[in-house]
Formats: sequence, C-alpha cells, structure tokens
Amino acid sequence: MFWDTDDGLGFDEQSLDEQLNMLVPVRKSVLVISKGSTFMVDAVCSNLKAAGFTVTTSPPNIKELKLHVDETDMYLFYLGDYLDSVTDTLVYLKDLIIEHEKSLNVIGDDAELSMLGRVISEEHWDNVFPRPLDIKHMVEVMNNAAEKNTDDFKKKNILLVDDDPAFLKMVKEWLSSKYKVTIVSSGMQAITYIAKNTPDLILLDYEMPVTTGPQVLEMIRSEMSTSNIPVIFLTGKGDKQSITKVLRLKPDGYILKTAGREKLLEQISHYFETRKGMMK
Repeated sequence: MFWDTDDGLGFDEQSLDEQLNMLVPVRKSVLVISKGSTFMVDAVCSNLKAAGFTVTTSPPNIKELKLHVDETDMYLFYLGDYLDSVTDTLVYLKDLIIEHEKSLNVIGDDAELSMLGRVISEEHWDNVFPRPLDIKHMVEVMNNAAEKNTDDFKKKNILLVDDDPAFLKMVKEWLSSKYKVTIVSSGMQAITYIAKNTPDLILLDYEMPVTTGPQVLEMIRSEMSTSNIPVIFLTGKGDKQSITKVLRLKPDGYILKTAGREKLLEQISHYFETRKGMMK
C-alpha cells in the first residue's frame, strides 16, 4: 500500500526549519464574545491584554460577529443564561468555527455548558473554563493555545469526516500533535468546508448516513477546484470483499478504523512521505 515507504527525515532540513520557526512571532489576538460588560468580563479582557493579547469584544449576535471574522482565529465565549435566546447566533457560530477553522474557548457553569452543547457539541470546544473562574489559569491556557495556533500554520491540514462524535474526538486527539485537524460530522459539512478551504488530506468515513462517503468522494472529484484533494477512506470492514468495494472508487487509500493510534499515525505519515516523493 501507499504507506510502505521510508519515513526518514533529513536532519539538516529539520534543523533549518527549527531555526526559521524561531523567527515566527506568536500571534496573540482573541475575540471575547459576551452579552454586555460585567466585572468578570472586564477582568478577563484586562488580564488577557496584560498578557500581550490584542482583545476585541463582540455581543453574541450574527451581525456583529460577521464584522470580526477576519480579525482572529481565537474566540473566547463568556456564556450566560441568555443562550436559549440566541440559538440562531449559536448555529452561525458553529458554522463559523468549522468553515473558518476558529478556535472556540468557553467560560461557563455546568448549566450554561449544557445549553451550549445542544447546538455546538463538545468536540468543537478547544478549552473549557468553569466558573468560578480561575483567571490566572485561563490566561496560561490561552497563551498556550495561541502558541499552538501559530504552530498549526506550519502543519499539514487534515479534514476528518465521520458521523460518530466519540470517534471524531478520539482521532482528533491522536492526530493533533502532528497535524492541524478540522472535524465535521456529515458529508455535506465536508463539502461546505472544502468550498472555502483546501485541506492537505481528507479522512472520510465510508459508511455515513444521508450523504455517504462514496457520494462525498464523487462530489469532490466532480469539481475542478477540489478534484485533486487526496481522500483516504476510513472503514470499519476489513474483509476482502469490503476492501475491494472501497478500492473500486479509486480513493487515495483506505485505513481501517480498528488500526489504533500508532498505526493510524504511521499510515498517514507514510502517505505524506509517498506523496512528497512523487512530487519531486
């Protein structure tokens, strides 16, 4: 298969990359979303500014959020008991963080987090800060997240498509140390995402309801702007008949869902190494 290649990396090339990375400044900016100004919201903003962040604020409404789409990739959402009255905004925010790869960080109590989870599921939250809020800890975590976002600009971008939230969360955790991972839970979300973004690789669940993996692959291949995006199927069936059926669709490969963390990382790494060799 495509992953049976040498995975060695040149030492000199790595050293040069490391030196260049030291020259890249950490982009520290955040959009704080809250309903009005309160003592705690002001304290959050003040402490973030003291830590070197550029802080912009926005109320939780679609019109205002649209004004700030291009300003930062980090959002800090200060929740409240008003969430049930801004459902349309939450739906818009969910689409925004998926399609524009925003980092969503949330502050709230258990009831507010539960309300948010009904619209934006937990796998789309990067960090959660429970109340009562430990501001010092929050700033430390946001600093680390800002550094991670800067590192992510240098990583290959993988779009992970699966209808199982638990599987999405698990695989994202496995891959995030090495790759920038965007997750979506349906075929149509994947199509919407690639209309505005070009991932380096799509890991696509073969067996999905409504819009199946094969249908998604067909749509990707039918458009000139997306036809060259590599697609690897994820499948839970490893018997010869099932694999033959998958390969007839001519994806760039397949990976069994039962492969496990190390095997999955190895196979993806080998794929990128093989593709790199073919492009020389």
